[in-house]
Amino acid sequence: MQADRISDIIAHFIGHFDSVIDEARLRIGYTEGKVHGEDPPPPPELEALDPDFASQLVLRGFDPDVTYRDGDYRLFDVGGRAPFDPDPQQLLRDLDDGLSGGYRLPRIDQADPTIPMEMPEERLAVYPGPGSAISHISQVNLLFDDDYLNMTGQEHERLDTGYVTERLAEFANAADVFTPFADFDRTDTYENLQQMAQEVHEFNEGLLANDTTSLTEDAEVDFVIAGNDIQGTYVNGVLTDEAPALDDHMPDRGIADQPEEPEPSETPLEQAGPENVLTVAAGANVVANVASVTTTGVITPVMSVMGNYHQVDVITQAYVYSDNDNNDYIPTGCGKGEDGAGEQAPTVAMNIGVFDRTTFGETSENQADDGQGEDPVYPSDWRVSVIEGDVCFVQWIEQYNFVTDNDQMVVTTTGCETSVLVGGNAVFNLTAYLGISQQYDLVIVGGNVLDMNIISQLAILYDNDRIGGDGTLPDGVETQTGNNLLWNQASIQNVGANDRFETMPDHMQQSQQAIEAGDPDMPETLAGDTNFAGYEWLNVLYITGNLYDVTYIKQVSILGDADSVTQVASELLANNENASVIIDTGSNTVANIAQVIDYDSFGGTTYVAGQTYSDAILIQGGLVENDTTQPQPLNNQLANEILAFLDDDPVTPDTDDAIFNSGGDLCGPGASPADVMQTVIA
Repeated sequence: MQADRISDIIAHFIGHFDSVIDEARLRIGYTEGKVHGEDPPPPPELEALDPDFASQLVLRGFDPDVTYRDGDYRLFDVGGRAPFDPDPQQLLRDLDDGLSGGYRLPRIDQADPTIPMEMPEERLAVYPGPGSAISHISQVNLLFDDDYLNMTGQEHERLDTGYVTERLAEFANAADVFTPFADFDRTDTYENLQQMAQEVHEFNEGLLANDTTSLTEDAEVDFVIAGNDIQGTYVNGVLTDEAPALDDHMPDRGIADQPEEPEPSETPLEQAGPENVLTVAAGANVVANVASVTTTGVITPVMSVMGNYHQVDVITQAYVYSDNDNNDYIPTGCGKGEDGAGEQAPTVAMNIGVFDRTTFGETSENQADDGQGEDPVYPSDWRVSVIEGDVCFVQWIEQYNFVTDNDQMVVTTTGCETSVLVGGNAVFNLTAYLGISQQYDLVIVGGNVLDMNIISQLAILYDNDRIGGDGTLPDGVETQTGNNLLWNQASIQNVGANDRFETMPDHMQQSQQAIEAGDPDMPETLAGDTNFAGYEWLNVLYITGNLYDVTYIKQVSILGDADSVTQVASELLANNENASVIIDTGSNTVANIAQVIDYDSFGGTTYVAGQTYSDAILIQGGLVENDTTQPQPLNNQLANEILAFLDDDPVTPDTDDAIFNSGGDLCGPGASPADVMQTVIA
């Protein structure tokens, strides 16, 4: 209606006037407060005022509508070819004629029917394949739990345990000989991965050339085995039928264990009166790294490798511990009693390496025999996916635990039941990786294949404890300073027979050439491969470059648990009679557990045109350090800087080490401020 158009015009100009007013209000802001002294120059003369101006435009009233008019829809061009009339009846006739002639599109009328129409050359339809999958995982736990407990009203000297960190570093350096591949840097580049495989291959060749079976001397465990393939379970260098279970060797953590739920009972529970019992747990720490990797890479029963195939399986395990305790109750015979409660459980250390190879399902030859004499069915067509360049599947996992639990306690009985837990720390790194890929009937790799699994494990424990008495040592004291567990368990399981490798046949090379040439027809010789009996068509993946499937797991667990416990006779002599004291400074667990399940093949065949390399290495080492270092009183030592300033003698390599513990330094964060009013006005 005309009234609506007039309303639109009014609303339009009102909005325009509002914009002009807003611009005028803000103009002082735009000019930063400056006002022009003179008027701006006038605009040039309009062309409409020119007497020679003329316009062919017809002035109409304001019309907000937009009019669209489509072109002629009956005649249009298809891909630069001759136009045709999409008349429904004619379209059906063309479609019928095209299908009868074997064409997938309707027939297109030619401008000159005397000229034969050239159909485009049919090429192989190519689909995209799966890309690379790379994961880098780094887990680090750092815990310092150096506690001090004094249950008496007397002052006792603090001890400096800073040397424990130095000893742990020395133990780690001593174990480097058993973990030669622990210094690999995290990477996913093809050049670095090839360099890693080359270093492992050269190391393996050196072991075989020298018939190396051990790497050091005077080690508790020193076992090396190398070759092309390793099968079986090895525990501390001994081949066994079955791997031990961790639950069967876990130490009893005492009061540090999780409380169990009480069983339901219909009778009322009675609680006994207070007993004069003191239970101290300064150890009972659990430090563990757990990693599990299951990788399928590219799932296929048949693989064709135009280059080289390199298989690498490596497990290196090492543990180092020191458990030299100074227990005043053991030498004097105090607390042993008739049941031998004073006897200390030893520290148990195990390296468990498992190499296993299994097959998945049945081969196609066995499936063909199930036809009971009938002619097998072979494929007649294929679906091809192509990946340009290299394909890389990398799972890189690094797990680190560093824990110190150097506790110092001065304890005494209190006449009632008392439990003191200053240990009992639990530190875990957990990782589980599951790689799922697409399944293909045939994978053709134009370059090389690298299948590498490396597990490196290191467990270190420093557990030199000191338990003594101040004054008369009471009877009935039970101590536990050992009973520690160091556990390295690694497993590599390859799925696929180790004798599946065969020489490259001609039809596999012809298949590669057909894919590169874009030939839509599958070679007849490929269809006759016995591995594909029973298939109606093939799902093929062609990788023009190299294929890398690498799993690297590095686990390091370090625990320092140098505890010092001083038992003081109770001041309540009447309540000290028949007192029971239980002190546990051991029962620690340091564990590394890793498992790799690698699906190499699904029971078929791997054709290789180049060379086949296989490197398998197992190294298990264990060192027991007889360290006799004892903590010294903290107040009787000077810092290294003070010694260097006051000492006039030159520093020589024979100078004794000086220990500096910043945690007890009065200049550290615990020092009082110089301004006594600082805490008031802060």
